Amino acid sequence: MLILFLLVANACNSPTVVPQTDSLPRSTPEAEGVSSQGILDFLEAAENSKHELHSFMFLRHGRVIAEGWWNPYSPNLKHTMYSLSKSFTSTAVGLAVREKFLSVDDPVISFFPEDLPDTVRPHLSDMKVKDLLTMSAGQEPDPIFTIVANDSNWVQAFMRTPVVHDPGTKFLYNSMATYMLSAIVQKRTGKTVLEYLKPRLFIPLGIEGMDWEVDPMGVNTGGWGLRIKTEDMAKFGQLYLQKGKWKDEQLLPAEWIDEATNRRILQSPELPKAKRDSSDWAQGYGYQFWRCRNNAYRGDGAFGQFIIVMPDQDAVIVMTSETYDMQGELNLVWDYLLPAIKERTLPDNKDVVADLNKKLNTLALPLVKNGADYLPDSPVSTKSYKIGPNNRMVDTLLVQFRADTCHLIFKGKQGDSKLTFGADKWIIGETSRRGPNLLYGAKAHFEGLPDPIVAGNYAWKDSVSAELVLRYIESPHREIFTCTFASEEIQVRIGQSNAPSKEPELLEGKAIN
Repeated sequence: MLILFLLVANACNSPTVVPQTDSLPRSTPEAEGVSSQGILDFLEAAENSKHELHSFMFLRHGRVIAEGWWNPYSPNLKHTMYSLSKSFTSTAVGLAVREKFLSVDDPVISFFPEDLPDTVRPHLSDMKVKDLLTMSAGQEPDPIFTIVANDSNWVQAFMRTPVVHDPGTKFLYNSMATYMLSAIVQKRTGKTVLEYLKPRLFIPLGIEGMDWEVDPMGVNTGGWGLRIKTEDMAKFGQLYLQKGKWKDEQLLPAEWIDEATNRRILQSPELPKAKRDSSDWAQGYGYQFWRCRNNAYRGDGAFGQFIIVMPDQDAVIVMTSETYDMQGELNLVWDYLLPAIKERTLPDNKDVVADLNKKLNTLALPLVKNGADYLPDSPVSTKSYKIGPNNRMVDTLLVQFRADTCHLIFKGKQGDSKLTFGADKWIIGETSRRGPNLLYGAKAHFEGLPDPIVAGNYAWKDSVSAELVLRYIESPHREIFTCTFASEEIQVRIGQSNAPSKEPELLEGKAIN
């Protein structure tokens, strides 16, 4: 059960440093000067939008005033950060600068003399750490997809990628630039970014259970691949709001936070003012942090993983989600949550608080619906199918229907994977099957990570077909299996939520007698 914890505290206009334990303190919206109705309106607007939220946490004056997870997502689960990982890599660089392992003015080539091309061109020699931090490395386009799929030594591959612009002069989003920051931190400290951050950031913030993908050489990917929980995200945002101070300890220099979160480069100087004023992607970029409208800044990751820091309002807003319109999701924050923030405490509004609590406690993603005119009677019980040639290297598929549960068991050259789905409910489990991901084809992808935690639900659509949804609930994504049974044959169409325009993959098979 999700709970909105109730405490009372005084509101103020400047950033507040409150005593922190491993869990953030809780309060009520009105006690911290926020309208519960505004939060309720935000949640209802989100549910009526095209955005699929997975979790939400709202901090004001250092206290959590609203939090919720859409079932089957839950507080104890990590969530893939995608490019929100970049802000943590930037933090590692800031700590390494403080400890004098490196400087933002160090040339990138100085860290890897053994990985340089035979001829070092002038633009490459001019590239500095700060150019990696500000996404102005000078390469075009971002070489990520070429490098991660084809090379085992990503540092060498980055160094031989042409640098076509003078570094520091043009913004171009470059995830491999962030990977290079991770490699630099590891080269200088002797520790991966994850290892380096653990005693300096994660342990002091009470963050546990985090993990981070690595490249084929054992370097954390830096620009993506971190997995942490929703409250961990909120702690990180609150640390930045507090200028690096936590439990009376200055974990990160305030000067670095100012340097990292203020505008260091403008994304598209040629944009007219009207377009710039309507976009949170045109407000400027710092050191792996985006400037936002309303004098805020954020870390963000693909499909709507957000830590939004609002210094003027002394607030932090965190969301995990799957959306294909990240600006639209941010607009919900500015349209509903920003106006809900007031300067002083507000009178208690017990009825609205009760409605908000009820809403937060019952958040849920929709289950698969049965076909309108079909009452299921499980026409298939247990049957094995020989699957024809396919990219998944699946040889056989075992389908089992038992009471209110369905099992799909794939067997093939890559091993066996069992998927379990509940009728009118989610069934939580684990699987060896790796789910959809933007960088699924990367070398060493998912290496060292545990098997995915999944939630499965299904329903019959008519007398011969069933729809099965498998959510990888430590990521934004899901797979949709549409199974069609015809006498002794089966067709399984597998659609991926991170590629909705892509034709579903088709598996076809014949029953094994």
